[in-house]
Amino acid sequence: MRKLTYFVACSIDGFIGDPSGDASSMYQFVNEEFLEFLKTEYPETISAEGRKMLGLEDLDSRQFDTVIQGRGSYQLALDANLTSPYGHLREYVATRSLEESPDANVTLIADDLVGAIRELKAEDSELGIWLCGGSQLAGELIDEVDELVIKTYPQVYGSGMPMFGSHFAVTDFTLESVRSFDNGVLVRKYVRKR
Repeated sequence: MRKLTYFVACSIDGFIGDPSGDASSMYQFVNEEFLEFLKTEYPETISAEGRKMLGLEDLDSRQFDTVIQGRGSYQLALDANLTSPYGHLREYVATRSLEESPDANVTLIADDLVGAIRELKAEDSELGIWLCGGSQLAGELIDEVDELVIKTYPQVYGSGMPMFGSHFAVTDFTLESVRSFDNGVLVRKYVRKR
């Protein structure tokens, strides 16, 4: 069974973006040391455009071969005229508002989101599925999330878009590792208690 991993950036107080979902203030922390970590451990999480700009197109995936994101997260790419932001992965977008995919590499999921994720998890692959965001999608899929990899940036938002936009429910995870960076970023990995 493949794992669904919510690999996400957030503020110290647990927000993945400001009230409108903008997280661009976090970009300043992607310095040389942190980029080296991403290239080594999670190269597939660097967008296709970013890989091209950095000359990293040939990096093999290490953790994921599939990405799922919500309509709001995908809209950020569409606004930048990118119809397949992670073209090096199989891309899925959970949406009820798009009727037709703007890219052959992007599959839309309009109905039975949990069922679709369970089908992806049942596939035979050594690589997992990356839950890219956003908040509402993570909330809908909380029962399917097997791992959390939380990149915590040294900022406090005060309010904004929470990591999980869902109803209150306690869900236990076990801390597996913590890595700190000189710029104040922490990357924590949690595994779900089942």
